[in-house]
Amino acid sequence: MSRRGRVERTTKETSVLVEIDLDGTGRTDISTGVGFWDHMLDQLGRHGLFDLTVKTEGDLHIDSHHTIEDTALALGAAFRQALGDKVGIYRFGNCTVPLDESLAQATVDLSGRPYLVHTEPENMAPMIGSYDTTMTRHILESFVAQAQIALHVHVPYGRNAHHIVECQFKALARALRYASERDPRAEGILPSTKGAL
Repeated sequence: MSRRGRVERTTKETSVLVEIDLDGTGRTDISTGVGFWDHMLDQLGRHGLFDLTVKTEGDLHIDSHHTIEDTALALGAAFRQALGDKVGIYRFGNCTVPLDESLAQATVDLSGRPYLVHTEPENMAPMIGSYDTTMTRHILESFVAQAQIALHVHVPYGRNAHHIVECQFKALARALRYASERDPRAEGILPSTKGAL
């Protein structure tokens, strides 16, 4: 059974297309007009082994906020669509990733209940290129709301803003990969005592 999601989202501020294949090989085709955001989405696809296409056109003449936010919303919706009925998956995933002086841990439950816990070092550099570093939390909030998952991302330490943000996306990618993979011991089984996710 195919585990693919495709979402098109158009507003007066942005036009977004996201396609994801959870059983891919990490191929990506990303274009949002925000270089560092493209880089993070590429990390998500490659380290999650998701085939990921993202095409966003947004009102970058204002700033990058709408472009990043609406892409994250569409990405979450496409991920949720690709999960389907969640039968036979691991459900839980966890990964800790170092990137030079920075460390990030991501833990995910594909629970159907959106919830985010996010901590990262304060007083980071405010910008990485045209990427506002305060957007990282908002990206995760938007993704979680649409994907309907519980996500905890914790960065206990780090100095370089690029490293701090990037290791979060790498850890998220791996945690999502582990949680969404099929469990060979649970074929045909929904991983919930409630009978619903």
